[in-house]
Amino acid sequence: MRADVRVLRCFWGEEHGAALGLGGVSIPVRTRNRGVGGDGPLDEDDPLAVWALLEADPLAELREYAEAAKARRGGVARVGYTPGRRDPWQDTADKVRGLSLGAVADAEGGLGELAADLAPHLGAAGGRVAHEISRSLVGTPPADGIEGIAARAVYALAVRSAEGPQGAGEPLPVDGADRDTLVGALTDQLGGTDRGGAVAGAAKGIAVRALNSYLSPISSLAHRYRGRITGGSVPASGDILRYQVRGAGVRAAIRTAVREAAESGGGPVVLLAHSLGGIACVDLLADATEPPPEVGLLVTVGSQAPFLYELDALTSLRRDEPLPDTFPRWINVYDEHDLLGFVGEKVFPDRVTDLRVNTRQPFPRAHTSYFAHQRLYELLAPELPR
Repeated sequence: MRADVRVLRCFWGEEHGAALGLGGVSIPVRTRNRGVGGDGPLDEDDPLAVWALLEADPLAELREYAEAAKARRGGVARVGYTPGRRDPWQDTADKVRGLSLGAVADAEGGLGELAADLAPHLGAAGGRVAHEISRSLVGTPPADGIEGIAARAVYALAVRSAEGPQGAGEPLPVDGADRDTLVGALTDQLGGTDRGGAVAGAAKGIAVRALNSYLSPISSLAHRYRGRITGGSVPASGDILRYQVRGAGVRAAIRTAVREAAESGGGPVVLLAHSLGGIACVDLLADATEPPPEVGLLVTVGSQAPFLYELDALTSLRRDEPLPDTFPRWINVYDEHDLLGFVGEKVFPDRVTDLRVNTRQPFPRAHTSYFAHQRLYELLAPELPR
């Protein structure tokens, strides 16, 4: 540093920096690690551990299984060739190539829609899993649990393919119960008993050990899959950043939709808003100068509005200001595994009702799966104005 240069401090963070001014009451209380990998290594009893792993790498569990099979033979894959004898793993690979969801695709509701979305991608997914089985397991002794592991890998690959190259397309809204039913159907076709959510202990242990190794400082998920994670999050994070600067257009569009709905008759308007939409609706309704008419109920789903209020980052409402008297009844839906979903009852006492759901999905899929979750509609039905 030059002696003739004077350096003055400008410490702005304490007064103007972002802080949780209400002590973090907008953050849901965790019953386990919120999402995945947030508080150290995963517990092998965590039911989402396998699916968190497969979201990042659909074949990781199968590869870990193959490594365990080789270890039982001292690291040597092949146990010897017997003329005229077909390796049992080849039969397994053939079954995987023949997997289908035809029967499930005829089901009604979200399950049938999910099966129909995945059916065109099942052949390619089954081919990749079958290739991995032939490459890494042929020559090793037979072992239990492969049916469920193969079914989960096929499902995870099919979902990734259905969402577009590198997962860049629109995420499929998938409820955990529907996922488990489809995986169970695939497992049944392979002759296994590990159906979907009832992951066998050994297989779950394999998944957790693999995921914890990926979460290590040297080789974390964030580094291994940074391109996929960043690419998938850019639309959401970009929308939020743009809204903070140019949100007037979004609020104007919502106001127009509310006015048109009110003019068409049929009773009070219910605003149902997901994620950033919830922020925009809260901002719109909190603007006491011109509240939209006829909004009888606001329902936010997986929204960050309470969190932004606690940060003093809402556009229309400062942290020390209450909701205006004109603000309608507010129901806030969250899943504790959704890192982008927050709670509002302690942020706005007596003005917000929090409803918790469990989509049985890891983050980030938990954030996009609310509207495929039947329990959401069961909770909202009695709350809607008549």
